[in-house]
Amino acid sequence: MSSKNQQNDNREILESRIWAEEPEPDNPFVAAKCYCAGYDVYGDLLDKVGWTEYLYLLFKQERPALVQTRMLEILSLALANPGPRDNSVRAAMSASAGGSTAASSLMSALAVGAGQNGGAREVYLANKYWQECGTELPKWQSCLQHFDKEEVEGIWPKLEHPPGFDPYGVTCATPIRQLLSRLITVCGDESPLAWLEKNRCELEQITGYPLALTGVAAAAFFTLGFTPQESEMLFLLLRLPGAAAHALEQFLQWKKYPFFADKIELIGEDIVDYGGAD
Repeated sequence: MSSKNQQNDNREILESRIWAEEPEPDNPFVAAKCYCAGYDVYGDLLDKVGWTEYLYLLFKQERPALVQTRMLEILSLALANPGPRDNSVRAAMSASAGGSTAASSLMSALAVGAGQNGGAREVYLANKYWQECGTELPKWQSCLQHFDKEEVEGIWPKLEHPPGFDPYGVTCATPIRQLLSRLITVCGDESPLAWLEKNRCELEQITGYPLALTGVAAAAFFTLGFTPQESEMLFLLLRLPGAAAHALEQFLQWKKYPFFADKIELIGEDIVDYGGAD
C-alpha cells in the first residue's frame, strides 16, 4: 500500500519484508493468498519445496542454493534431538512427567536451552566470533583467550568458558566430528567448516576444551550466511522435535521417571490429570 493511500486510510498496516497476504472477499480476517518473499505459499510452494528450503526462505527471503539446502538438512537432522543427556530435553521430560501441558514442556526446553552453556546464546556468541575472526587464526586466538573480557549484554551473566567449546569435555565427541565431516562433504574443502576441521586441534589447545556441538552449529550457520541473531533463533527451533518426542514419552510417567522418583512421596490423593492426557 502506498504512503498516499495510507494517509487516507485509518486501518493499521503491518509492514513486512517476509510476508504478504490478500484477504478473502467475504472475510477480511482470513487470507485468500499468502506470499513468502514474493512466492505464493499455498498456490506454488506446497508441492515444490521441502521444509528446509522453506525455512531458509523465511529467514533469508531468498531461495537457497542446492548446497545450502543440503547443509541445512544435515544440520537440522543433527540438532533435531539432543537426547536426554541434554539439559533442555530433560527439562521438557521433567515437566511432562509431572503432568504439565504440551506448551509448558516445550517452554521448559526453550528456557533451559536458551543459555550460554550448550544453549542458543552460546551459538549466538560463537557466530559473532566467526563474523569477527573469519578464518584468521591469530584473531581466533585473541578472542578465545580473552573471552571473559567480552561485554555482557543485558540479562546475560559473565561468560564462564569460550563459546563453542565444551567445558566438561576431554576430547571432541564422535558425533561432533562426524557432523563436521558430513557438512564439509557438502560445502567443500574451502569452506569455513573445512578450516575449522583443519584447525580444530589448535583451537582446542588454545581453549583447553574440546569443540562442542554449539561450535559446529555456529560455524555451519555462519557458512550458510545466517547472522548471530538468526543462528540463535534457529538453534532454539531446530532442537524442539526431540524435546517434544521425549516429553510425550514421559507424560505422567513420574513413577518410572529415573530422576528423583524415589524421593517423591504423595500425601493424600494421586496426581490429578488436568486434561493434558488423551
